[in-house]
Amino acid sequence: MNRQTYAEGIAEQEAIDYINSVYEKVKQRDPHETEFLQATKILFDSLIPVFVKNRTYIEHNILERIIEPERVISFRVPWVDDEGNVQVNRGYRVQFNSALGPYKGGIRFHPTVNLSVMKFLALTQIFKNSLTGQPIGGGKGGADFDPKGKSDQEIMRFCQSFMTELYRHIGPDIDVPAGDIGVGKREIGYMFGQYKRLRGAYEAGVLTGKGIHYGGSLGRTEATGYGTIYFVEEMLKEKRTTIKNKTVITSGSGNVAIHAMEKAIQLGARVVACSDSNGYIYDKNGLSLQTIKRIKIDEGGRIKEYLNYHPEAEYFDDAKQIWSVPADIALPCATQNEIDLEAANMLIENNVKVVVEGANMPCTREAIDVFIENGVLFGPAQAANAGGVAVSALEMAQNSARLKWTFEEVDKQLKNIMQTIYRNVVNAANEYGHPGNLVVGANIAGFTKVADTMIEQGVV
Repeated sequence: MNRQTYAEGIAEQEAIDYINSVYEKVKQRDPHETEFLQATKILFDSLIPVFVKNRTYIEHNILERIIEPERVISFRVPWVDDEGNVQVNRGYRVQFNSALGPYKGGIRFHPTVNLSVMKFLALTQIFKNSLTGQPIGGGKGGADFDPKGKSDQEIMRFCQSFMTELYRHIGPDIDVPAGDIGVGKREIGYMFGQYKRLRGAYEAGVLTGKGIHYGGSLGRTEATGYGTIYFVEEMLKEKRTTIKNKTVITSGSGNVAIHAMEKAIQLGARVVACSDSNGYIYDKNGLSLQTIKRIKIDEGGRIKEYLNYHPEAEYFDDAKQIWSVPADIALPCATQNEIDLEAANMLIENNVKVVVEGANMPCTREAIDVFIENGVLFGPAQAANAGGVAVSALEMAQNSARLKWTFEEVDKQLKNIMQTIYRNVVNAANEYGHPGNLVVGANIAGFTKVADTMIEQGVV
Protein backbone atom coordinates (compact mmCIF):
# COMPACT_ATOMS: atom_id res chain seq x y z
CA MET A 1 0.00 0.00 0.00
CA ASN A 2 1.50 3.35 -1.08
CA ARG A 3 1.40 6.50 1.04
CA GLN A 4 -1.42 8.12 -0.93
CA THR A 5 -3.68 5.07 -0.63
CA TYR A 6 -2.88 4.80 3.07
CA ALA A 7 -3.66 8.50 3.64
CA GLU A 8 -6.93 8.17 1.71
CA GLY A 9 -7.90 5.20 3.87
CA ILE A 10 -7.19 7.15 7.05
CA ALA A 11 -9.21 10.13 5.77
CA GLU A 12 -12.15 7.89 4.87
CA GLN A 13 -12.15 6.17 8.26
CA GLU A 14 -11.97 9.54 10.02
CA ALA A 15 -14.94 10.78 7.98
CA ILE A 16 -16.97 7.63 8.70
CA ASP A 17 -16.18 7.83 12.42
CA TYR A 18 -17.23 11.49 12.54
CA ILE A 19 -20.48 10.90 10.64
CA ASN A 20 -21.35 7.85 12.73
CA SER A 21 -20.68 9.70 15.98
CA VAL A 22 -23.00 12.55 14.96
CA TYR A 23 -25.70 10.12 13.85
CA GLU A 24 -25.50 8.28 17.19
CA LYS A 25 -25.98 11.59 19.01
CA VAL A 26 -29.06 12.33 16.92
CA LYS A 27 -30.38 8.82 17.51
CA GLN A 28 -29.84 9.01 21.28
CA ARG A 29 -31.44 12.45 21.48
CA ASP A 30 -34.56 11.60 19.45
CA PRO A 31 -34.86 7.79 19.26
CA HIS A 32 -38.62 7.91 18.60
CA GLU A 33 -38.40 10.18 15.54
CA THR A 34 -38.45 7.41 12.94
CA GLU A 35 -38.94 9.50 9.79
CA PHE A 36 -36.36 12.07 10.83
CA LEU A 37 -33.78 9.38 11.60
CA GLN A 38 -34.46 7.70 8.25
CA ALA A 39 -33.89 10.96 6.35
CA THR A 40 -30.79 11.71 8.46
CA LYS A 41 -29.26 8.30 7.75
CA ILE A 42 -29.80 8.58 3.98
CA LEU A 43 -28.27 12.06 4.00
CA PHE A 44 -25.28 11.14 6.17
CA ASP A 45 -24.35 8.02 4.21
CA SER A 46 -24.30 9.97 0.96
CA LEU A 47 -22.03 12.64 2.44
CA ILE A 48 -19.07 10.38 3.30
CA PRO A 49 -17.13 11.37 0.12
CA VAL A 50 -17.57 15.06 1.01
CA PHE A 51 -16.02 14.66 4.44
CA VAL A 52 -13.18 12.57 3.03
CA LYS A 53 -12.31 15.33 0.57
CA ASN A 54 -13.07 18.35 2.76
CA ARG A 55 -11.75 17.91 6.29
CA THR A 56 -12.66 21.53 7.05
CA TYR A 57 -16.27 20.40 7.49
CA ILE A 58 -15.15 18.14 10.34
CA GLU A 59 -13.05 20.91 11.88
CA HIS A 60 -16.10 23.21 11.90
CA ASN A 61 -18.35 20.37 13.18
CA ILE A 62 -20.69 21.35 10.37
CA LEU A 63 -22.74 18.16 10.46
CA GLU A 64 -23.77 18.46 14.09
CA ARG A 65 -24.64 22.11 13.50
CA ILE A 66 -26.67 21.50 10.37
CA ILE A 67 -28.69 18.57 11.73
CA GLU A 68 -30.13 20.54 14.66
CA PRO A 69 -32.99 22.91 13.71
CA GLU A 70 -32.41 26.56 14.43
CA ARG A 71 -35.88 26.77 15.93
CA VAL A 72 -38.83 24.43 16.56
CA ILE A 73 -42.23 25.92 17.35
CA SER A 74 -45.02 23.71 18.73
CA PHE A 75 -48.42 25.12 19.63
CA ARG A 76 -52.04 24.19 20.24
CA VAL A 77 -54.68 25.06 17.65
CA PRO A 78 -58.16 25.37 19.24
CA TRP A 79 -61.11 25.75 16.88
CA VAL A 80 -64.90 25.38 16.90
CA ASP A 81 -66.64 22.83 14.67
CA ASP A 82 -70.05 23.31 13.05
CA GLU A 83 -71.79 21.75 16.06
CA GLY A 84 -70.28 24.36 18.35
CA ASN A 85 -67.81 21.94 19.95
CA VAL A 86 -64.28 23.08 20.72
CA GLN A 87 -61.63 20.92 19.05
CA VAL A 88 -57.88 21.07 19.65
CA ASN A 89 -55.07 20.09 17.28
CA ARG A 90 -51.32 20.45 17.50
CA GLY A 91 -49.44 22.78 15.17
CA TYR A 92 -45.74 22.93 14.26
CA ARG A 93 -43.23 25.06 12.45
CA VAL A 94 -39.65 23.79 12.10
CA GLN A 95 -37.31 26.59 11.06
CA PHE A 96 -34.36 24.40 10.20
CA ASN A 97 -31.73 26.44 8.39
CA SER A 98 -31.52 30.07 7.23
CA ALA A 99 -27.96 30.14 5.86
CA LEU A 100 -29.11 30.88 2.29
CA GLY A 101 -32.18 32.99 3.01
CA PRO A 102 -35.48 33.09 4.89
CA TYR A 103 -36.94 29.74 5.90
CA LYS A 104 -39.06 28.32 3.07
CA GLY A 105 -41.28 25.26 3.07
CA GLY A 106 -44.86 24.11 3.02
CA ILE A 107 -47.58 23.66 5.62
CA ARG A 108 -49.17 20.19 5.81
CA PHE A 109 -52.57 19.39 7.33
CA HIS A 110 -52.83 15.63 7.81
CA PRO A 111 -53.51 13.23 10.72
CA THR A 112 -49.99 11.75 10.37
CA VAL A 113 -48.28 15.07 11.11
CA ASN A 114 -45.97 14.94 14.12
CA LEU A 115 -42.61 16.46 15.02
CA SER A 116 -40.64 13.64 13.39
CA VAL A 117 -42.44 14.11 10.06
CA MET A 118 -42.02 17.89 10.26
CA LYS A 119 -38.29 17.60 10.98
CA PHE A 120 -37.67 15.12 8.17
CA LEU A 121 -39.53 17.32 5.70
CA ALA A 122 -37.73 20.45 6.88
CA LEU A 123 -34.34 18.73 6.70
CA THR A 124 -34.81 17.62 3.11
CA GLN A 125 -36.24 21.06 2.29
CA ILE A 126 -32.89 22.72 3.17
CA PHE A 127 -31.02 20.91 0.42
CA LYS A 128 -33.88 20.92 -2.06
CA ASN A 129 -34.06 24.70 -1.74
CA SER A 130 -30.30 24.95 -2.04
CA LEU A 131 -30.41 23.02 -5.33
CA THR A 132 -32.89 25.47 -6.87
CA GLY A 133 -30.27 28.23 -6.79
CA GLN A 134 -32.79 30.56 -5.18
CA PRO A 135 -31.95 32.55 -1.99
CA ILE A 136 -34.09 30.51 0.43
CA GLY A 137 -33.44 28.48 3.55
CA GLY A 138 -35.33 25.39 4.70
CA GLY A 139 -38.35 24.91 6.95
CA LYS A 140 -41.65 23.06 7.22
CA GLY A 141 -44.85 23.24 9.21
CA GLY A 142 -48.26 21.74 9.68
CA ALA A 143 -50.86 20.30 12.02
CA ASP A 144 -52.44 16.92 12.75
CA PHE A 145 -55.73 18.30 11.41
CA ASP A 146 -57.62 16.30 8.79
CA PRO A 147 -59.43 18.58 6.31
CA LYS A 148 -61.32 15.62 4.81
CA GLY A 149 -64.98 15.75 5.68
CA LYS A 150 -64.74 19.25 7.12
CA SER A 151 -66.94 22.10 5.90
CA ASP A 152 -65.48 25.26 4.39
CA GLN A 153 -66.39 27.14 7.57
CA GLU A 154 -64.59 24.60 9.77
CA ILE A 155 -61.50 24.76 7.58
CA MET A 156 -61.59 28.56 7.66
CA ARG A 157 -61.86 28.63 11.46
CA PHE A 158 -59.01 26.15 11.79
CA CYS A 159 -56.76 28.09 9.40
CA GLN A 160 -57.46 31.34 11.25
CA SER A 161 -56.65 29.75 14.60
CA PHE A 162 -53.47 28.19 13.17
CA MET A 163 -52.31 31.54 11.82
CA THR A 164 -53.18 33.36 15.05
CA GLU A 165 -50.10 31.69 16.58
CA LEU A 166 -47.95 31.22 13.47
CA TYR A 167 -48.02 34.89 12.42
CA ARG A 168 -45.64 35.77 15.27
CA HIS A 169 -42.91 33.64 13.74
CA ILE A 170 -43.11 34.35 9.98
CA GLY A 171 -42.64 37.24 7.56
CA PRO A 172 -41.39 37.96 4.01
CA ASP A 173 -37.76 38.15 5.23
CA ILE A 174 -38.08 35.64 8.10
CA ASP A 175 -40.07 32.56 7.08
CA VAL A 176 -42.30 32.14 4.03
CA PRO A 177 -44.63 29.12 4.24
CA ALA A 178 -46.55 27.59 1.33
CA GLY A 179 -48.99 24.74 0.80
CA ASP A 180 -48.44 21.00 1.06
CA ILE A 181 -50.71 17.98 1.58
CA GLY A 182 -54.11 19.21 2.78
CA VAL A 183 -53.20 22.85 2.19
CA GLY A 184 -54.12 24.37 -1.16
CA LYS A 185 -55.13 27.76 -2.47
CA ARG A 186 -58.23 27.87 -0.25
CA GLU A 187 -56.31 27.26 2.96
CA ILE A 188 -53.53 29.66 1.96
CA GLY A 189 -56.20 32.30 1.33
CA TYR A 190 -57.74 31.86 4.78
CA MET A 191 -54.32 32.03 6.43
CA PHE A 192 -53.24 35.06 4.42
CA GLY A 193 -56.41 36.90 5.34
CA GLN A 194 -55.85 36.22 9.04
CA TYR A 195 -52.18 37.23 8.82
CA LYS A 196 -53.16 40.50 7.13
CA ARG A 197 -55.73 41.20 9.84
CA LEU A 198 -53.31 40.51 12.69
CA ARG A 199 -50.38 42.39 11.18
CA GLY A 200 -52.40 45.32 9.97
CA ALA A 201 -50.28 45.31 6.80
CA TYR A 202 -50.40 43.86 3.30
CA GLU A 203 -47.27 41.73 3.06
CA ALA A 204 -47.85 39.69 -0.09
CA GLY A 205 -44.53 37.86 0.22
CA VAL A 206 -45.33 36.18 3.54
CA LEU A 207 -47.01 33.14 1.92
CA THR A 208 -46.69 31.53 -1.49
CA GLY A 209 -49.23 29.48 -3.40
CA LYS A 210 -51.65 32.38 -3.11
CA GLY A 211 -54.57 33.14 -5.40
CA ILE A 212 -53.66 34.92 -8.63
CA HIS A 213 -55.57 38.09 -7.68
CA TYR A 214 -53.55 38.78 -4.54
CA GLY A 215 -49.96 37.99 -5.42
CA GLY A 216 -49.99 34.36 -6.53
CA SER A 217 -47.85 33.24 -9.44
CA LEU A 218 -49.10 31.69 -12.63
CA GLY A 219 -47.60 28.22 -12.97
CA ARG A 220 -47.28 27.58 -9.23
CA THR A 221 -50.05 24.97 -9.20
CA GLU A 222 -48.40 23.02 -12.00
CA ALA A 223 -44.81 23.54 -10.87
CA THR A 224 -44.01 20.42 -8.80
CA GLY A 225 -45.58 18.00 -11.28
CA TYR A 226 -44.22 19.74 -14.36
CA GLY A 227 -40.79 20.07 -12.75
CA THR A 228 -40.72 16.35 -12.00
CA ILE A 229 -41.28 15.56 -15.67
CA TYR A 230 -38.67 18.11 -16.78
CA PHE A 231 -36.24 16.23 -14.55
CA VAL A 232 -37.30 12.91 -16.10
CA GLU A 233 -36.62 14.43 -19.53
CA GLU A 234 -33.06 15.28 -18.54
CA MET A 235 -32.47 11.77 -17.19
CA LEU A 236 -33.71 10.22 -20.42
CA LYS A 237 -31.50 12.48 -22.52
CA GLU A 238 -28.52 10.73 -20.91
CA LYS A 239 -29.81 7.51 -22.48
CA ARG A 240 -30.45 9.27 -25.82
CA THR A 241 -34.20 8.79 -25.60
CA THR A 242 -37.31 10.77 -24.68
CA ILE A 243 -40.50 10.31 -22.70
CA LYS A 244 -42.53 10.02 -25.91
CA ASN A 245 -44.36 6.68 -26.19
CA LYS A 246 -43.15 5.59 -22.74
CA THR A 247 -45.65 3.93 -20.37
CA VAL A 248 -46.07 5.78 -17.06
CA ILE A 249 -47.69 4.90 -13.72
CA THR A 250 -48.24 7.50 -11.01
CA SER A 251 -49.22 6.99 -7.40
CA GLY A 252 -51.57 9.59 -5.98
CA SER A 253 -54.09 11.75 -7.80
CA GLY A 254 -53.52 15.06 -6.06
CA ASN A 255 -51.88 18.20 -7.35
CA VAL A 256 -48.39 16.76 -7.99
CA ALA A 257 -49.62 13.55 -9.61
CA ILE A 258 -52.19 15.28 -11.80
CA HIS A 259 -49.74 17.80 -13.21
CA ALA A 260 -46.98 15.23 -13.64
CA MET A 261 -49.47 13.15 -15.65
CA GLU A 262 -50.55 16.25 -17.58
CA LYS A 263 -47.02 17.18 -18.65
CA ALA A 264 -46.11 13.55 -19.43
CA ILE A 265 -49.17 13.23 -21.69
CA GLN A 266 -48.35 16.55 -23.38
CA LEU A 267 -44.90 15.17 -24.20
CA GLY A 268 -46.34 12.00 -25.73
CA ALA A 269 -46.24 9.49 -22.86
CA ARG A 270 -49.07 7.07 -22.07
CA VAL A 271 -50.16 7.20 -18.43
CA VAL A 272 -51.94 3.93 -17.63
CA ALA A 273 -52.46 3.96 -13.84
CA CYS A 274 -52.90 6.28 -10.88
CA SER A 275 -54.21 5.89 -7.34
CA ASP A 276 -55.65 7.40 -4.21
CA SER A 277 -55.50 6.10 -0.64
CA ASN A 278 -58.26 3.53 -1.33
CA GLY A 279 -57.04 1.89 -4.53
CA TYR A 280 -55.88 2.42 -8.10
CA ILE A 281 -57.28 2.53 -11.62
CA TYR A 282 -55.69 0.98 -14.69
CA ASP A 283 -56.43 1.55 -18.35
CA LYS A 284 -54.01 -0.05 -20.80
CA ASN A 285 -55.03 2.44 -23.49
CA GLY A 286 -54.17 5.44 -21.33
CA LEU A 287 -56.09 7.33 -18.66
CA SER A 288 -58.29 10.34 -19.36
CA LEU A 289 -56.75 13.22 -17.42
CA GLN A 290 -59.87 15.31 -18.00
CA THR A 291 -61.94 12.73 -16.12
CA ILE A 292 -59.43 12.49 -13.27
CA LYS A 293 -59.45 16.28 -12.88
CA ARG A 294 -63.25 16.32 -12.82
CA ILE A 295 -63.37 13.65 -10.10
CA LYS A 296 -60.48 14.81 -7.90
CA ILE A 297 -60.40 18.59 -8.39
CA ASP A 298 -63.96 19.61 -9.28
CA GLU A 299 -65.91 17.04 -7.26
CA GLY A 300 -63.46 15.94 -4.56
CA GLY A 301 -64.40 12.32 -5.21
CA ARG A 302 -62.57 8.99 -5.08
CA ILE A 303 -60.59 7.57 -7.96
CA LYS A 304 -62.93 4.55 -8.12
CA GLU A 305 -65.53 6.86 -9.67
CA TYR A 306 -63.40 6.85 -12.85
CA LEU A 307 -65.24 3.65 -13.81
CA ASN A 308 -68.51 5.60 -13.99
CA TYR A 309 -67.10 7.44 -17.00
CA HIS A 310 -64.80 4.74 -18.40
CA PRO A 311 -66.21 1.27 -17.69
CA GLU A 312 -63.48 -0.29 -19.83
CA ALA A 313 -60.90 0.65 -17.15
CA GLU A 314 -60.16 -1.55 -14.12
CA TYR A 315 -60.17 -0.65 -10.43
CA PHE A 316 -58.24 -2.45 -7.67
CA ASP A 317 -58.80 -1.90 -3.94
CA ASP A 318 -55.14 -2.17 -2.84
CA ALA A 319 -53.39 1.09 -3.74
CA LYS A 320 -49.94 -0.39 -3.07
CA GLN A 321 -50.40 -2.92 -5.86
CA ILE A 322 -50.15 -0.13 -8.43
CA TRP A 323 -46.43 -0.94 -8.49
CA SER A 324 -47.27 -4.33 -10.01
CA VAL A 325 -48.44 -2.60 -13.21
CA PRO A 326 -45.79 -2.92 -15.97
CA ALA A 327 -44.39 0.49 -16.93
CA ASP A 328 -41.27 2.18 -18.28
CA ILE A 329 -41.50 5.05 -15.78
CA ALA A 330 -42.86 5.01 -12.20
CA LEU A 331 -43.64 8.28 -10.41
CA PRO A 332 -44.40 7.94 -6.67
CA CYS A 333 -46.30 11.17 -5.99
CA ALA A 334 -48.36 10.35 -2.89
CA THR A 335 -46.56 10.20 0.45
CA GLN A 336 -43.44 9.02 2.29
CA ASN A 337 -42.33 5.36 2.27
CA GLU A 338 -44.96 4.19 -0.23
CA ILE A 339 -42.39 2.15 -2.17
CA ASP A 340 -40.71 -0.40 0.08
CA LEU A 341 -38.43 -3.27 -0.90
CA GLU A 342 -41.36 -5.48 -1.96
CA ALA A 343 -42.82 -2.77 -4.20
CA ALA A 344 -39.37 -1.98 -5.64
CA ASN A 345 -38.87 -5.63 -6.56
CA MET A 346 -42.29 -5.68 -8.28
CA LEU A 347 -41.23 -2.72 -10.42
CA ILE A 348 -37.88 -4.30 -11.28
CA GLU A 349 -39.53 -7.61 -12.22
CA ASN A 350 -41.66 -5.63 -14.67
CA ASN A 351 -38.54 -4.00 -16.17
CA VAL A 352 -39.13 -0.44 -15.00
CA LYS A 353 -36.49 1.86 -16.49
CA VAL A 354 -36.98 5.06 -14.50
CA VAL A 355 -38.25 5.85 -10.98
CA VAL A 356 -38.54 9.50 -10.03
CA GLU A 357 -39.86 10.80 -6.70
CA GLY A 358 -42.62 13.36 -7.04
CA ALA A 359 -43.49 13.11 -3.33
CA ASN A 360 -41.12 13.62 -0.39
CA MET A 361 -39.15 10.46 0.52
CA PRO A 362 -41.68 8.05 -1.05
CA CYS A 363 -39.04 5.32 -1.37
CA THR A 364 -37.44 3.54 1.56
CA ARG A 365 -33.68 3.24 1.82
CA GLU A 366 -33.88 -0.45 0.86
CA ALA A 367 -35.97 0.38 -2.23
CA ILE A 368 -33.51 3.04 -3.37
CA ASP A 369 -30.58 0.66 -2.96
CA VAL A 370 -32.24 -2.06 -5.03
CA PHE A 371 -33.11 0.40 -7.81
CA ILE A 372 -29.51 1.59 -8.05
CA GLU A 373 -28.11 -1.94 -7.84
CA ASN A 374 -30.34 -3.00 -10.76
CA GLY A 375 -29.45 -0.08 -13.01
CA VAL A 376 -32.80 1.69 -12.71
CA LEU A 377 -32.50 5.45 -13.29
CA PHE A 378 -33.50 6.94 -9.94
CA GLY A 379 -34.39 10.59 -9.38
CA PRO A 380 -34.49 11.58 -5.69
CA ALA A 381 -37.15 13.94 -4.35
CA GLN A 382 -34.81 16.68 -3.18
CA ALA A 383 -33.84 17.22 -6.82
CA ALA A 384 -36.78 15.95 -8.87
CA ASN A 385 -39.66 17.62 -7.02
CA ALA A 386 -37.89 20.93 -6.36
CA GLY A 387 -40.00 22.65 -9.03
CA GLY A 388 -42.72 23.65 -6.57
CA VAL A 389 -40.46 25.51 -4.19
CA ALA A 390 -38.51 26.97 -7.11
CA VAL A 391 -41.65 28.64 -8.46
CA SER A 392 -42.58 29.67 -4.91
CA ALA A 393 -39.29 31.57 -4.86
CA LEU A 394 -40.24 33.11 -8.21
CA GLU A 395 -43.56 34.12 -6.62
CA MET A 396 -41.60 35.82 -3.83
CA ALA A 397 -39.54 37.68 -6.44
CA GLN A 398 -42.68 38.88 -8.22
CA ASN A 399 -44.19 40.03 -4.91
CA SER A 400 -41.03 41.97 -4.00
CA ALA A 401 -40.96 43.69 -7.40
CA ARG A 402 -44.75 44.23 -7.51
CA LEU A 403 -44.78 42.44 -10.88
CA LYS A 404 -46.67 39.53 -12.44
CA TRP A 405 -45.05 37.27 -15.01
CA THR A 406 -46.86 35.28 -17.69
CA PHE A 407 -47.34 31.52 -17.39
CA GLU A 408 -44.87 31.06 -20.25
CA GLU A 409 -42.22 33.14 -18.48
CA VAL A 410 -42.61 31.17 -15.26
CA ASP A 411 -42.66 27.80 -17.02
CA LYS A 412 -39.52 28.69 -18.99
CA GLN A 413 -37.69 29.61 -15.79
CA LEU A 414 -38.93 26.42 -14.13
CA LYS A 415 -37.60 24.26 -16.94
CA ASN A 416 -34.24 26.06 -16.83
CA ILE A 417 -34.04 25.56 -13.07
CA MET A 418 -34.78 21.83 -13.33
CA GLN A 419 -32.18 21.43 -16.09
CA THR A 420 -29.61 23.25 -13.96
CA ILE A 421 -30.45 21.11 -10.93
CA TYR A 422 -29.94 17.97 -12.98
CA ARG A 423 -26.55 19.13 -14.30
CA ASN A 424 -25.34 20.14 -10.84
CA VAL A 425 -26.46 16.84 -9.34
CA VAL A 426 -24.73 14.80 -12.07
CA ASN A 427 -21.56 16.87 -11.76
CA ALA A 428 -21.45 16.41 -7.98
CA ALA A 429 -21.96 12.66 -8.30
CA ASN A 430 -19.13 12.47 -10.83
CA GLU A 431 -16.79 14.71 -8.85
CA TYR A 432 -17.16 12.63 -5.69
CA GLY A 433 -16.76 9.25 -7.35
CA HIS A 434 -20.38 8.09 -7.64
CA PRO A 435 -21.29 8.56 -11.32
CA GLY A 436 -24.96 7.95 -12.02
CA ASN A 437 -25.97 8.01 -8.34
CA LEU A 438 -28.26 11.02 -8.21
CA VAL A 439 -29.07 10.48 -4.52
CA VAL A 440 -25.44 11.06 -3.60
CA GLY A 441 -25.14 13.85 -6.17
CA ALA A 442 -28.24 15.70 -4.95
CA ASN A 443 -27.30 15.50 -1.29
CA ILE A 444 -23.73 16.60 -1.94
CA ALA A 445 -24.63 19.46 -4.28
CA GLY A 446 -27.26 20.76 -1.87
CA PHE A 447 -25.18 20.22 1.26
CA THR A 448 -21.88 21.77 0.18
CA LYS A 449 -23.52 25.06 -0.77
CA VAL A 450 -25.22 25.35 2.63
CA ALA A 451 -22.17 24.13 4.57
CA ASP A 452 -19.79 26.55 2.85
CA THR A 453 -22.17 29.43 3.54
CA MET A 454 -22.47 28.46 7.21
CA ILE A 455 -18.67 28.48 7.54
CA GLU A 456 -18.48 31.89 5.86
CA GLN A 457 -21.10 33.26 8.30
CA GLY A 458 -19.30 31.97 11.40
CA VAL A 459 -20.80 30.02 14.29
CA VAL A 460 -24.44 31.14 14.27
